[in-house]
Amino acid sequence: MKFEALDVKDKKVLVRVDFNVPIDEDGKITDATRIEKAAPTIQYLLEQGAAVILMSHLGRPQKEKLEDGTIDKESFTLRPIVTTLEDHIGCQVQFVEDTIGEEAKAAVKALESGHVLLLENTRFYAGEEKGDEDLARAMSALGEVYVNDAFGAAHREHASTATVAKFFPSDKKSFGYLMGAELAGAEKLLNEPAHPVTAIVGGAKVSDKIQLLEKLLDFADNIIIGGAMAYTFSLAQGGKVGNSLVERDKVDTAKELLEKAKAQNTKIYLPVDTMVGKEFSNETPSKVVPSGEIEDGWEGLDIGPDSIAEFSRIIAQSKSILWNGPMGVFEMKNFAIGTNAIAEAVARATEENDAYSLIGGGDSVSAINQAGLADQVSFVSTGGGAMLELLEGKELPGIAAIRS
Repeated sequence: MKFEALDVKDKKVLVRVDFNVPIDEDGKITDATRIEKAAPTIQYLLEQGAAVILMSHLGRPQKEKLEDGTIDKESFTLRPIVTTLEDHIGCQVQFVEDTIGEEAKAAVKALESGHVLLLENTRFYAGEEKGDEDLARAMSALGEVYVNDAFGAAHREHASTATVAKFFPSDKKSFGYLMGAELAGAEKLLNEPAHPVTAIVGGAKVSDKIQLLEKLLDFADNIIIGGAMAYTFSLAQGGKVGNSLVERDKVDTAKELLEKAKAQNTKIYLPVDTMVGKEFSNETPSKVVPSGEIEDGWEGLDIGPDSIAEFSRIIAQSKSILWNGPMGVFEMKNFAIGTNAIAEAVARATEENDAYSLIGGGDSVSAINQAGLADQVSFVSTGGGAMLELLEGKELPGIAAIRS
């Protein structure tokens, strides 16, 4: 059902959000993007007279237990979220150190319309990541209406993201604003892109992006490949990669992708030059060499100036742009030049060529934020793995559960 068609007045509305945000040692949130993006959904529900019950996961408490085998509740509590959430939604947020137990039930029962309650980390329960039906049933009992706005977790068939939706009829469950925007952004690129379509794919491993690259061959005019995965393609073309990070077992896969692209008239652009360093360090001695000519003892850490120029030219001519993955080790200032240049080129094409630009989650979001250009592109996804799987053409469990 469409979000705004839900009857939520004086109802307890259970909202699955994605507040899996980075928190430093002092308990401060270092990137509140996901909280900021969830705010419109929460604010709308409050305006409509709903009592809003929020649930989210944070980190991997089941996999990072204390030495005695118990959950590290202090490290993985959602309590630090409260103040930042209050700042973004403009009202007080009650927090309960419980998710489905008696304390949570009592807090939900006492919650009045126009107020917000944040439940404790759903992953404190082992059944969460297993999609446990009993856990999901207990969660569903807390609300009369269910809203899934956690796009970043939509690719997980977990109790709070997928299984719980089975306990709500179709007229009492929906996506929130963020989920709707994420789906619309991906569908615009997949189903009705303006051409030329340029996909910029980076990151470390070809193996992580094989399915995405296969899908892109169906509709992209240009595919720009950067990051460490470019060195695997360089090997496939007979190049020398020195000590660069490569997947030697994916060389044949890279060759096949290059052949398929040629057969389907999709142009694949690889770096023509590379910034190399003696070691994996910001202070390492560095130089620019032609791609495919990296000497032993040197490793590729960024694309070079000629690659930046060529990639920027292609991006400037594009009408639809997908960016998923950095061009180099952008966490190091000296090797962030290529990634920052791509961010600027995408922002410039969006403004000057009226291109639709989608930043596809993960490190690309960090890169566009680091460049200060997030508000100059069309859409920035909050979900790395979820957006990747959606663009690969997969049906995400969290989405299917609402639509069923």
